[in-house]
Amino acid sequence: MPSAKKTLLVKFLIWKYKHISERQFIYILSVFVGLLTGLGTVLLKNLTHLIQSLLEWEYIKDYHHTLYFIFPTIGLVLVYFVIKYVVRHEIPHGIPSTLYSISKKNGFIERYKMWGSLLTAPLTVGFGGSVGLEGPSVSTGAAFGSNLAQLFHMSTKTRMLLIGCTAAGALAAMFKAPIAAIVFAMEIFSLEIGFASMVPLLIASVSSVLTTYFFRGTALLFSFELQDKFEISDIGFYILLGLFTGIASVYFSKIFFGISNFFEKMTNPFKKLLIGGVGIGAMLFFIPALYGEGYHLMNNLLHGNAKEALGNIPYWGHLTDHAWGIIAMLFIITIFKAIAMTTTFAAGGIGGIFIPTLFMGSALGNMVARIINNLGLGFHVSESNFTLIGMTGLMSGVLHAPLTAIFLIAEITGGYELFVPLMLVAVISYSVTRYFVSHSIYTMELAKRGELMTHNKDTNVLMLLKIDKVIETNFISIKPEMLLQDMLHSAVAKSSRNNFPVVSDDNEFLGVLLLDDIRGIMFDTKLCKKVKVADLMHSAPDLIHYEDDSMQVIMDKFKHTGAWNLPVIKEGKYLGFISKSKLLTAYRRQLLAVTT
Repeated sequence: MPSAKKTLLVKFLIWKYKHISERQFIYILSVFVGLLTGLGTVLLKNLTHLIQSLLEWEYIKDYHHTLYFIFPTIGLVLVYFVIKYVVRHEIPHGIPSTLYSISKKNGFIERYKMWGSLLTAPLTVGFGGSVGLEGPSVSTGAAFGSNLAQLFHMSTKTRMLLIGCTAAGALAAMFKAPIAAIVFAMEIFSLEIGFASMVPLLIASVSSVLTTYFFRGTALLFSFELQDKFEISDIGFYILLGLFTGIASVYFSKIFFGISNFFEKMTNPFKKLLIGGVGIGAMLFFIPALYGEGYHLMNNLLHGNAKEALGNIPYWGHLTDHAWGIIAMLFIITIFKAIAMTTTFAAGGIGGIFIPTLFMGSALGNMVARIINNLGLGFHVSESNFTLIGMTGLMSGVLHAPLTAIFLIAEITGGYELFVPLMLVAVISYSVTRYFVSHSIYTMELAKRGELMTHNKDTNVLMLLKIDKVIETNFISIKPEMLLQDMLHSAVAKSSRNNFPVVSDDNEFLGVLLLDDIRGIMFDTKLCKKVKVADLMHSAPDLIHYEDDSMQVIMDKFKHTGAWNLPVIKEGKYLGFISKSKLLTAYRRQLLAVTT
């Protein structure tokens, strides 16, 4: 049966080669991956809502709030067992893992990622995990795109383009915002902006949105119509909001890395589950608005229903009867959303950070507007507009994606008349955050390892190169105690290379001896019997460290030293040499692979 399938595929590929151009086939695949991504997003949402509706069941509903203590732990335990016994692979965070696959795996993504997040993300969010579904949606779609490209033997460039198409499709399906989705794919995944990439992105985005409309109707996530226009007199307050959202974005990022590092030190997974589950449960019990994705709070704040947004708060619900009480609760929600989200991730939950940034931004924006309106100084600003623009500020700062933030909020809410304050707040928040946090949550770890794709084509090509493919090992090693005549017979006479690495008995690299170093004395028989390798050897211009040096660093070492060959050290031992000529040849081949 497998051979029959393979034969059928070969026949199709031959037919495609004869009848369909490469560009036409990419357009067809763009439609297909858009449909698949849309279906995956719909399935994610429906499974999550199914779990949430089951937890609202008649016999549970009366105890629902009390069970907030237990629900997150149940969800995390279920996720743990699904990953261990069903998926049987680790499920990393969606967008960072996709970026890693692009930068270090030439866009190859494992098959299990097509369905792993579909099982685990709904369990996480449905049982109260304070995360979103957009990350799992993107990773699921990216796996579809990668494996489809592998199936039809598409080039590296096409494979990465299809991953970008699925990322755009996922966001378009999630928010019904196709334009913002395209901006997201280009800004986050560093896709080249050109007609060749723009058309497939458009096709995938539109087909994904249409799929969502077909299964979920035309209802929007934020049913909001702009009531208050932008007033130039409020410009100072928008600048203030930009500063606040920038500071909140720095806080969000620091909390994320701090809590993540705390949980990473725990080796026992059940300890993580217990501490994380109880911690999230406690936060949900006292602040019910943190449950799940939080669209209820965002929509109600946009419509001015603060009490409805905050829900039934135990013990301190009376605070919502007063303006400053509502402000205090919004501040608490802003602070604890980042903690609840990161704890969900760190304890083993699967989800995304996109929605949490919108949630936190809406609470912060609404809080700032209420403070201005209740200071008694005669100022009045639109609470709904500040709620909306607060989302932009947090997204711009936390994700380091100001363009995506601007277009997404404008598109999903119809707030195009607020473009000026949207841009102002996004730029200020991004600038403040970038000053204190150099990279986003998505890209921080990749950037530290030099594995982050950027809009710099040269950097990207170098990143895609594999060091193993450029290391040459056909060099004959020599020992420092060898006489020159012995070296001539055992090394020079048998080698076609001009470089001879000098190593110890434990294969530690000690130095290098070049043919040029001995050319003047190699025919002096008497001297060859007296001079040892140790007398002539010298240090290499620089060393390449196999585990630590990226291809960009390696290229820089060649540039700074002017050398044509540099030795490679792995775990302290000599491994081989990299030559500048082979590195440049590999670079040219990789450049052709990603641009043709």
